[in-house]
Amino acid sequence: MKQGWEIKKLGEVCELSAGGDVPKDNLSKTKSESYQIPIYANGEKNDGLYGYTNIAKVVKPSITVSARGTIGYSVKRLEPFFPVVRLIVVTPKDSSKLGLDYLNYAIKTIDFKHSGTSIPQLTVPMISNYKIPLPPLPEQQRIVSILDECFVTIDKAKANAEQNLKNARELYESYLQGVFEKKGDGWEEKRFEELIRENQIGLIKSTKEQGNDKPYRYLKMDSITSDNNLVHNKYVYVDASKIELEKFALNDGDFLFNTRNSYDLVGKTCVFTPIDDEPTLFNNNIMRVVFNKGISSRFINYAFSSKLVKERLQKLKSGTTSVVGIYYKGLRNLKIPVTNFKEQQTIVRKLDTLRAETQKLEAVYQKKIEDLEELKKSILQRAFIGELTGKEVVV
Repeated sequence: MKQGWEIKKLGEVCELSAGGDVPKDNLSKTKSESYQIPIYANGEKNDGLYGYTNIAKVVKPSITVSARGTIGYSVKRLEPFFPVVRLIVVTPKDSSKLGLDYLNYAIKTIDFKHSGTSIPQLTVPMISNYKIPLPPLPEQQRIVSILDECFVTIDKAKANAEQNLKNARELYESYLQGVFEKKGDGWEEKRFEELIRENQIGLIKSTKEQGNDKPYRYLKMDSITSDNNLVHNKYVYVDASKIELEKFALNDGDFLFNTRNSYDLVGKTCVFTPIDDEPTLFNNNIMRVVFNKGISSRFINYAFSSKLVKERLQKLKSGTTSVVGIYYKGLRNLKIPVTNFKEQQTIVRKLDTLRAETQKLEAVYQKKIEDLEELKKSILQRAFIGELTGKEVVV
């Protein structure tokens, strides 16, 4: 610890209070002449802006800390506001000894531990006991100045990486959508039932029948990703009879369709690709489809990833608010744009290549984003043990 620095509990140098209930009688979702005081709730989205009221519960510049959800997420608030119950408000007792910007950065270095209750959360007594280093105010201001400059540079580099990541994804999506929207000579719109040789709902195995001590992989709907790919790291395991193995073991190239799920996820698809010679069975929330000769399952999987077919699938969804289904009865008449088998294979090769290149770029940019976040953490840690020089190279 540098000379002149102290270690203080937040409760010693700050006033802490929990947010209150949403003022329902004085609430507006939009800002107006009558409702101008922002209401902040928990969470990072839009920095937690919930709505507007005419009541200001906090009038001093303060820091809000998320007590639930993204626990410890902090935001500097300069104007009067109304915090709700999932926020803890932290306000310096003496601004001549503790600067608000310094406090905000200091809070971001704390590894908050939540309570052991059924709903993980922070409380005022808990947060008041966390400690921060407290240098003299001029040193606080120097640290804030360096951090501000470093973080502007880091955030700019991160924004560039995020834009590059977005551009890579959009390039692939643009080509994919163009294939099925522009089509070309010789393309036809065919009903799903015209394309398939057989379809089958998977094997029912209850949760009690599943376990890591069982011999056979059992593919469930969480092995199918929202972008219509298969992942092999989420299998559960079951036992099965010889008849069940013969009937429900998947084959290379089988098309899998998720028939029941949430509204957003129902209708996910993938093509099964084995990782070894051991059998993999499939769950009853999945329909296995084998296509006619001349129809590529990988081509159809790309078709189901297109905006055109996804919009048509939307109209087939039915069910409750929590469980939605798309069953063969509705799926059979779904129109799918198809072309001859040779062109299907050419399209699949091009899309496979472009997707692989896109995934490589995504990995590079995602790693860059993660490295920049780690750099932020590293600089923050150095700042609060007095090691900032003002010559930090951040990218």
